[in-house]
Amino acid sequence: MEINHAKSFGSIAKNFVLGVAIFILTLFVAMYGIKTIYEEPKYDDFCNQTLYQITTQSDCITSGGKWVEYAPVGEKIIASEGRCEAPAECYTQFDDANEIHSKKVFILAVPLAILIIALGTFVFHLNPVGVGMMFGGVGTLVYGAGGYWIYADNLFKFIISLVGLVVLIFLTYWFNKRFGKKN
Repeated sequence: MEINHAKSFGSIAKNFVLGVAIFILTLFVAMYGIKTIYEEPKYDDFCNQTLYQITTQSDCITSGGKWVEYAPVGEKIIASEGRCEAPAECYTQFDDANEIHSKKVFILAVPLAILIIALGTFVFHLNPVGVGMMFGGVGTLVYGAGGYWIYADNLFKFIISLVGLVVLIFLTYWFNKRFGKKN
């Protein structure tokens, strides 16, 4: 009798580990697939990094930077009176590019996540595979929504969450009814 419990526990543990591995790899495939399609904006493309190495005001301004004066610190002698920074416009342009990129990722990730969850639920009947893929779909949803969430207003967040919930509940009932599952 104890041997059956050991085999059962071993089988459960193996299935758990396989499910976790499938979850992680499904998430990686989705994330890096999306990153391959929609490359992230790079800070260096908007803000000149070499500006931070410039130590004189005239060189900074000539290079298109913004000179920021240091506030005096008591009697301490400072080697430079300020520092060179990228102009504020570059940060704004970089943030705007990030918002556009995040929206594209969101628009691609949400249907992909629903597809992955549906595949895990209704196509792969082997529990570790199905459960791992379902968690991978949930992770993909979090990945896609997480990047754009900071840019979206509350009404958009509410609507997209409500639509996603309704679609997922509908699909769950429809597939379970169609395939005769009781749970």
